[in-house]
Amino acid sequence: MKNLKYMSLAMALVSATTLGFISCGGDDDEKDMTYPVISTEGITANPIDCQVYQRGSVIPFHYLFTDDTELGAYNIEIHTNADHHTHSTSSVECEEDEHEHEHEHEAVKPWVFNQDFQIPAGQHSFEARHDIQIPADIDPGDYHFMLRLTDRAGWQQLRAVAIKITE
Repeated sequence: MKNLKYMSLAMALVSATTLGFISCGGDDDEKDMTYPVISTEGITANPIDCQVYQRGSVIPFHYLFTDDTELGAYNIEIHTNADHHTHSTSSVECEEDEHEHEHEHEAVKPWVFNQDFQIPAGQHSFEARHDIQIPADIDPGDYHFMLRLTDRAGWQQLRAVAIKITE
């Protein structure tokens, strides 16, 4: 009788454990386990490394985003690179001006742009375009154009582009 009791208890535990794995496991095909893609395929992407823009002009932003499941949102950030730091997403090194290092750390009015954009629900592919106005009174020099793409599951891809803004 004792053995039957222990056997019943053991079977109940095995059944509960198996049921727990089945209910928590889910279908692996439904889980998004991949990063979204920031692509330049089939388009004229902009900006790209080492492009030069003038103060008061426009940066015509254009990139293609894709994801195997669903896209979420993206963020554009532009900040000064007067200290020549890196974000390590590109191996490209832009040519420096001969007087470039004379003006390091003399930031008077560096430009900072930071804006979030939502991608419509259900999209696997999205072509993003914006005209970003460069203020006419900012410090000229090296800047980073940062692009962060996030899918609905929270996976994020980053692209850092080195640009230059002149007077």
